[in-house]
Formats: sequence, C-alpha cells, structure tokens
Amino acid sequence: MTALVGACRLVDAVTARLGKAISWLIVLAILVSAVNAVVRKMFDISSNSWLELQWVLFAAVFLLCSPWTLKEDEHIRIDIVNAQLGKRARDTIDLFGHLTFLLPFSFVMLVTSWPFALASYAIEEQSMNAGGLPQWPAKMLIPLGFTVLFIQGLSELVKRAAIMSGHLEDDNHRAGGHQAAAEAEAERLLAAERERTTHPDTLPSR
Repeated sequence: MTALVGACRLVDAVTARLGKAISWLIVLAILVSAVNAVVRKMFDISSNSWLELQWVLFAAVFLLCSPWTLKEDEHIRIDIVNAQLGKRARDTIDLFGHLTFLLPFSFVMLVTSWPFALASYAIEEQSMNAGGLPQWPAKMLIPLGFTVLFIQGLSELVKRAAIMSGHLEDDNHRAGGHQAAAEAEAERLLAAERERTTHPDTLPSR
C-alpha cells in the first residue's frame, strides 16, 4: 500500500502541474476573443480560424484540467444530500463511483477515441469552414484528456481505499473541496457561539 500511495503522489503532482499550466489557456482564449471582437468591429475583418481557436482552447482546458479538478475534490456534488452523510459513507460513495462509473467510462472513451483521433491525424483533417483550423489537434485532445483522467481516477481509487483502511490521511477533508469548506465554516460558527455563551459580554469575532 505504501508503494501504491507513493505512486499516487507522483500522479497527483504531474496532474496538478499539468492542470495549472493548461488553465492559463483561459487567459489566451479571452485575449483571442477580445482581439477578434475588436478587429471585427473596427476593421470589419474576421476569420473562422479565430472562432475555432477559441473552441480548441476551451476544449483543452475542459479536458486536461478535469483530472486536476478530480484530484482537488472540486467536482460538483449534491451538497444537500452529501452534507447529511458521515465521512465513511461519503468515502464509500466515492470508492463505488470511481470503480463503477468514472474508470469504466474513462477507459471506454480513451480506447474508442484514440483510433478516432489517429484517423483524423492520418488524413490531416481540415475544418469544413472556410479559413478554419486543422481538426486533428482538437480531436487529439479527447484521448489525451481521458487518458490523464483515467490515470488520475486510478490514483483516487487507491487513495480512497488507503484512507478507508487507515493508511492515509484525507488531505481534502480539511484542506480543500466544497464539503471541507462548509465543515470548516460550521466549526467556526459553533466555536463562536460557544464563546458567546461562555462569555456573554464578549462579541463573537467576525
């Protein structure tokens, strides 16, 4: 288990570095969109390549930052239900979800999308729009994204099993995630209320 957890730490580090680097493409997408709008309005000049570049940048961020989001436990949950469950129950749901849904779906996607992307690359597929960009780089993002997501999913599965067996502390339980933030805020409010009850003349800190 120690060796597996060590491998998971390496996967997490690579995923985080990749996610942080790719997230800067959001800034680039904003700049491309702004420049395209200004040029189109001021000089009445535009090109489909500018529009398609925005789509490709968004796709890169969505696909290649999803594993980082998974690693940080920041995917959206049904908080009204999740908040009512104990940590053991939440861990069990995560373990079941990774094993039953995330990993099988990611595996199917990466297996089926690699031939799809390679076929596009082989024929150097171009956009059907006039002045558009080559299509194969965008299609290549699909198998790349799901490959990284699958590897990160394996890491999360191993870490969740290690947490439930007592071999690993849950970093996200206190350090991150919407659930952890809500719990930390609840604890702060309870502490302030206890302080106010114990010392009625002292106003709670804000």
